[in-house]
Amino acid sequence: MYSVNVRDHFMIAHSFAGATFGPAQRLHGATYVVDCEMRRAALDSDGVVVDIARAAALLRSVLEAMNFRNLDDAPEFHGRNTTTEFLARFVFDRLAGRIAAGELGAEGAGLASLKVTLHESHVAWAAYEGPLPAPSAAG
Repeated sequence: MYSVNVRDHFMIAHSFAGATFGPAQRLHGATYVVDCEMRRAALDSDGVVVDIARAAALLRSVLEAMNFRNLDDAPEFHGRNTTTEFLARFVFDRLAGRIAAGELGAEGAGLASLKVTLHESHVAWAAYEGPLPAPSAAG
């Protein structure tokens, strides 16, 4: 399996509900470094997994919707603990949907799977990975 990884970051504020989270129940900030690994079994006709510039731009556009926001105020996260694990899946789902819609062009159609890793710090991170849905007819 071949893979290409692109990296970006975003900064948020949020708080958690539940005694499990101790002081993180209070509003606090986080800066996440995000790795997006795209995989395919065979290289495309140009010998690449995906155009890195397009992949980086797609990741940036997904992260931009959360950057510099208090996630506690975002309706899409109401009632949810926006843990690193939860946000990894959230970013995965947004990327997968846009890849299936054709936003990476024809080469996106050959992608088999995706892994999104959010690094909280140099010693802690969480990830979500899975297969990608088949591209839509519009892509």
